[in-house]
Amino acid sequence: MKFSNGCWLQKEGCACFSPAQVYFSKIESDRVVLCAPTGRIGHRGDTLGGVNLTIEISAPWSEVLRVRTFHHMGRRERAPQFEIAEPQSGVLLTEETDTLLIMRSASLSVEVEKESGAFRFVRRNAQGAAEKLTASGWRDLAYMKTDWKGAAYDRGSGDAYMREQLSLSVGELVYGLGERFSAFVKNGQSVDIWNEDGGTSTDQSYKNIPFYMTNRGYGVFVNHPERVSFEVATEAVTKVEFSVPGEELDYFLINGPTMKEVLMRYTDITGKPALPAPWTFGLWLSTSFTTNYDEETVSHFVDGMAERGIPLSVFHFDCFWMRDFHWCDFAWDSRVFPDPEGMLRRLKEKGLKICVWINSYVGQESPLFAEGAERGYFLKRPNGDVWQWDMWQPGLAIVDFTNPEACEWYAGKLEALLDLGVDCFKTDFGERIPTDVVYYDGSDPVKMHNYYTYLYNRTVYEVLRRKKGERDAILFARSATVGGQKFPVHWGGDCWSDYESMEESLRGGLSLTSSGFGFWSHDIGGFESTSTPDVYKRWCAFGLLSTHSRLHGSNSYRVPWNYDEESVEVVRHFARLKARLMPYLYRNAAETHETGIPMMRSMALEFMEDRNCAYLADQYMLGDSLLVAPIFNEEGIAEYYLPEGRWTSLADGEEKAGGRWYRERHGYLSIPLYVREGSIVALGARDDNAVYDYADGVTLKVYALRDGETAKTCVYDTEARKVLNVVVTRSGMCYRAEVSGGSHVKLAFVNAGVLKHADCSYETDGGSVVFAVPENGTVEVEYQEEGGNNGGGTECI
Repeated sequence: MKFSNGCWLQKEGCACFSPAQVYFSKIESDRVVLCAPTGRIGHRGDTLGGVNLTIEISAPWSEVLRVRTFHHMGRRERAPQFEIAEPQSGVLLTEETDTLLIMRSASLSVEVEKESGAFRFVRRNAQGAAEKLTASGWRDLAYMKTDWKGAAYDRGSGDAYMREQLSLSVGELVYGLGERFSAFVKNGQSVDIWNEDGGTSTDQSYKNIPFYMTNRGYGVFVNHPERVSFEVATEAVTKVEFSVPGEELDYFLINGPTMKEVLMRYTDITGKPALPAPWTFGLWLSTSFTTNYDEETVSHFVDGMAERGIPLSVFHFDCFWMRDFHWCDFAWDSRVFPDPEGMLRRLKEKGLKICVWINSYVGQESPLFAEGAERGYFLKRPNGDVWQWDMWQPGLAIVDFTNPEACEWYAGKLEALLDLGVDCFKTDFGERIPTDVVYYDGSDPVKMHNYYTYLYNRTVYEVLRRKKGERDAILFARSATVGGQKFPVHWGGDCWSDYESMEESLRGGLSLTSSGFGFWSHDIGGFESTSTPDVYKRWCAFGLLSTHSRLHGSNSYRVPWNYDEESVEVVRHFARLKARLMPYLYRNAAETHETGIPMMRSMALEFMEDRNCAYLADQYMLGDSLLVAPIFNEEGIAEYYLPEGRWTSLADGEEKAGGRWYRERHGYLSIPLYVREGSIVALGARDDNAVYDYADGVTLKVYALRDGETAKTCVYDTEARKVLNVVVTRSGMCYRAEVSGGSHVKLAFVNAGVLKHADCSYETDGGSVVFAVPENGTVEVEYQEEGGNNGGGTECI
């Protein structure tokens, strides 16, 4: 929201009340409270009226500072509030001088000028050197009135906003704010944090998160569930502005100094992503949306995938598993599925997990409508009527998850499905939540618009956790707010079936994973319409190199043989590749759960100091070692950037020098997929399933380890227990590996040279030497240099 008219003036009717000084302060053990008049106090008479701001600064956690600003503090605080970690005591250190108040949280501090009320956030390194991160000065932190006629006419806060503007330095770039399909770098964008069902081709978002971070290594979390309006280098081109309606503004400034550390601390506050079960990383196949299907259709698809050698983990039934006009009644359409329990049993005998579509809406024709209305389980209008409208389902009502009995009622319907054989739920919708409603617990309906999805997804997730256990609870969710990362996994929503939508989907995913979310998926091949075979095959490569992979569409099936036979080969190739990568992928997933650093991450996040990576949003890192660059054109041309260092193609071992761009042509069975230097990538012994013993027969591939350096990795089992550790060191042309755990472990040093000596048995596999790790777990080998490198076929640009 913009308030100003250029640099000096406000818009007509707008008034800006900003701290003019710190008149006095109260220093307490865990907070400092500032009295900040918005006019200079020259004599006693100046204290008799006018707008005064009360600013409270605290340090709830190490390397985090909280700033709360109030105009009128007496207003009743209404639910909901984000669920955040309990603050710690004893973190804040305070220092006062003649001119400054300094509040510290470890290496992060805020310095407030008493004379002006301005403040700046500072980070100090281990040597004590100070670096300014951002600042708030003249007319930045402010109480804004948008219909101001003078104090005598002020009748409340209906036209009132609290605003902050934090400075941006030269070259400073802003990331995050949820899943946004606009430009990846948010500078120059106006963003409203307001969940909407707008597809992937607009500036609307299903997953709005009032959190951003910058390449200076700090983040800002605005602690408001309601609409937060951001002006990112727009109204003031050297500032990030955020504003909320009302009398209070609450935000946290989070130190890094790296963006990864910012995300670690942000998810310490708002919750770590849960760890999805290994089976969720396999391929999901859907009925699609409005297609016709029955058990025969489903079995034909499932058997067809098996006959073609395509490993499948999950089969998903979309909306029409329920009878039309009855969504949601959670009852199988008996006209199509006369024996749902038997059908699910037969599918599960083929090794599949079952997902079904749900949402939190109940159409008027559903037998549950009368039950829910009578018991008061739906959102109501102010006059007590059930809130209804005709979009999506005629006469639709919305479950009120602030009512504990409604939650129990809704959960009971899901439990019956789980007892029948369902394993997980696609929790669709949750964005179009009205504000002209009354909630059971009296929650503020404006705040609940964004927050509703948290209660909805949490309710479903807790049912799954209770019935299936911690490791097998999984959603496929579309909407989210702060904390939603605790209930994975999320997918990108309704995209078109073309290259532009494929690219915007990736952009949105990287924006979401820059906002605290660890896992992300998308509709392979696109949702709306039907893609060409060309787009489908390129999207399959991208989709099967995402954390979670689902074939899903709107009005046509997404089985590969509906496109062409080469599509079958492409899906088979990349599905089997992903299965082999599971030891590497699941280790990264476990680390995402532990740290909050996303498994699928932007180049800017992973290579913060490389300016070439700052704007890149059409390639990404899958875990800490694999770089993926999808192809977005029918010519098969890939253009991608490799950061400094040596990069090795996972497919054929070709090495490339980093610090430059590449342009090359790829067939459908190929995609730029490169391993970072100094990495150890664990490849599993199986490619026919996402779930197997990852440490049995695993091959540990060591890539471009520099002389004098050490590389480490580990392998987890399917219960998320660490069962194998490996440490590899290089001295000259000699390598030493120490492996503990696992069985039948193999080791390979990619492009190390010509083998000169080895103290263990080995074999040659496709030109590479693969060593069998002996029982004592130690391998010592020596190589000698070989001439040349097969760098043909690539054009450096």
